[in-house]
Amino acid sequence: MQTQVLGYPRIGSQRELKKANELYWAGKISKDELQQVAQNIRRQNWELQQSSGINLIPSNDFSFYDQVLDWSLTIGAIPKRYQPLQAIEELSQLDLYFAMARGYQKGDLDITAMEMTKWFDTNYHYIVPEFYKGQSFSLTSLKIVEEYKEAKKQGIETKPVILGLVSYLLLGKAKEEDFNVLSLVDSLLPVYVDVIKRLVDEGVEYIQIDEPFLVLDLTVEQKAVITSFYHEIQARFPKLKVILATYFGDLGECTTWALSLPVEVLHLDLIRGEEQLDKILNEVPLSLKLSLGVVDGRNIWKNDYQKSLILVDKAVQKLGSDRVIVATSCSLLHSPFDLASEIKLSSEIKQWLAFAKQKVNEVSELAKLVHIADRESVDYYRDNKLVHTNKRESKLIHNTSVKQRVKGITESDSNRKDTFSIRQPLQHKALELPLFPTTTIGSFPQTTEVRQWRAKFKKGELSAQEYEQLLKEETARAIHWQEEIGLDVLVHGEFERNDMVEYFGEQLEGFAFTQNGWVQSYGSRCVKPPVIYGDVYRSKPLTVFWSAYAQSITSKLVKGMLTGPVTILQWSFVRNDIPRSETCTQIALAIRDEVLDLEKANIQVIQIDEPAIREGLPLRKAEWASYLDWAVRAFRLSAAGVKNETQIHTHMCYSEFNDIIEHIAAMDADVITIECSRSQMDLLDAFAEFNYPNEIGPGVYDIHSPRVPKEEEMLHLIKKAENFIPSKQLWINPDCGLKTRHWDETEKALIAMVHVAKRLRKESLVEAV
Repeated sequence: MQTQVLGYPRIGSQRELKKANELYWAGKISKDELQQVAQNIRRQNWELQQSSGINLIPSNDFSFYDQVLDWSLTIGAIPKRYQPLQAIEELSQLDLYFAMARGYQKGDLDITAMEMTKWFDTNYHYIVPEFYKGQSFSLTSLKIVEEYKEAKKQGIETKPVILGLVSYLLLGKAKEEDFNVLSLVDSLLPVYVDVIKRLVDEGVEYIQIDEPFLVLDLTVEQKAVITSFYHEIQARFPKLKVILATYFGDLGECTTWALSLPVEVLHLDLIRGEEQLDKILNEVPLSLKLSLGVVDGRNIWKNDYQKSLILVDKAVQKLGSDRVIVATSCSLLHSPFDLASEIKLSSEIKQWLAFAKQKVNEVSELAKLVHIADRESVDYYRDNKLVHTNKRESKLIHNTSVKQRVKGITESDSNRKDTFSIRQPLQHKALELPLFPTTTIGSFPQTTEVRQWRAKFKKGELSAQEYEQLLKEETARAIHWQEEIGLDVLVHGEFERNDMVEYFGEQLEGFAFTQNGWVQSYGSRCVKPPVIYGDVYRSKPLTVFWSAYAQSITSKLVKGMLTGPVTILQWSFVRNDIPRSETCTQIALAIRDEVLDLEKANIQVIQIDEPAIREGLPLRKAEWASYLDWAVRAFRLSAAGVKNETQIHTHMCYSEFNDIIEHIAAMDADVITIECSRSQMDLLDAFAEFNYPNEIGPGVYDIHSPRVPKEEEMLHLIKKAENFIPSKQLWINPDCGLKTRHWDETEKALIAMVHVAKRLRKESLVEAV
């Protein structure tokens, strides 16, 4: 029986790639040194999988920044604005690649980055391809061939991973109106053929073609193009074995059609779509093998061998072991690297977990167990059963009072006292804000010094009193600087926080934390998601001390900064023994308690960030209503207890709002701030068409790029926003928090942003006269 992994984490066991990328961007290491780090990571990943007994090991799953951006460079989908960089001899192809992801600003050249958005319903971000009418493509990078050869040179046979042609086009964005991206198929197909031919010429036996869109609702046209593509590949390369990889859901109505495609292997995500197996086994043609994704690539719980083997055994009985492959459900990109490095986790919780390295072993062990009649005689099978028994019976997981509080929630608990039309004038009177009020999204740059203080405090090298004093001084500097430049609603800067979810989870009951459980969010940005293992509740205030301190040293408004219940849920590894909606409600009650305590501490503006509410949508629209019902209710539950005069903000980023705008409005936040700069305010279409009633802060500069936008650029964006939203409803703010930026670029950008607001106010006064 064969085994396969669909992809492996590429940041390295100690985030080596993140550190090397950032050193390269800072000019502190050479391109060759960066390439050496990358080569070491690839080699270690391949060797680990080979030694664990994986037969079908992926290559081209490594990326310096993002796998979709890799493919854009491979096929020459390079936006025209980057042509000046291609003419600079000293800039390598890697520099061009990073410029596409991060933007480029040097001398007279000022080039914006490509748009970034969420990868399906994960917390990973990809760089969005840009498409134009009549666009041509050409093979520009041989990365996929070079990495296959690199592995082969090390004695490891791999299956190169390719992003499917239609999935790639659907992941992109048409940059012109009345333009169907599928019209580019004829010009793009020859490049795919060229890539595959080069791989076949190198001796490739298997390739993995990722088609995640097969678990979505496809049109007749999209299915026809996909069918044509696979028939073309089969006709041109009849001996090539194609693994068609779907993941993040079940095939649904695409099942019968997908089974007819001319491929060697069809991969199924049985973690997200276990129910599809019976139908598929009844319809699978004799020529097709099935890859069963029974090891969860997106969560950290140890596999239940008994449960997984029920599925694998069923397939083997129907097809025979030669036609069944045991696999991860999706790429392990979304999993931390190695559980062995966690030395501080409680042993009881640690025994329930498996990270990427352990998941590879789970795949291998499951495949071995298929052929063993007396499984109870196998130590690792008995150990696995015992772990799951211990988890079910653990007293750490359940809290009776939390469950009773959830049952006691009433309809009124999720409703503000009055509607926004009544609240708005009361807030304007209480807060006394100008037209086009300015604010930031929350965090300010966490300098090396701030991070060093935190590290020293955790190591015991700084006392709690010393650490607190340093943070107070940093907070005071940030507050006074904001006063100086003229921001209207200030933030305390969040210098005491590590991550916007981790910080809250560390103080809530029912959460556990890792030391090295890092996963990639985008580029060099890594996050360390909390582990929600049990019932959640707040046993003490979470943020009141720092918000109250900041408010005590200024006469201006200071915003309380919280992460919302849906985002805490989405950006954590969530327990899998109760519905996600129930866990989200528990978190909402904890945040509600914090909101009310902030209000008691005289914090009049409170932001409850929900950047993940859009990404939590099920991939199939038929399942949206149920999710949106409990997600919106959770947000309202967290915010609804305050008085009318208290202004509730929320923040969202990298979301397409058109399909859910009525639910965004139903959240009933007084102010919503959203990412808009990379999309050039295009996201505001939805708010305008819906006639969104509340106030909006469309981001006027992209904080995910190091470039500093000019005043005219920000002014242009706000002027464009005024075409969608009345001026009296507009706030002016960055796209997102500024934690990952440097102070020099932050200061320049925010000063320019405040100048833009003042210019707009003057123009409004003139127009009023």
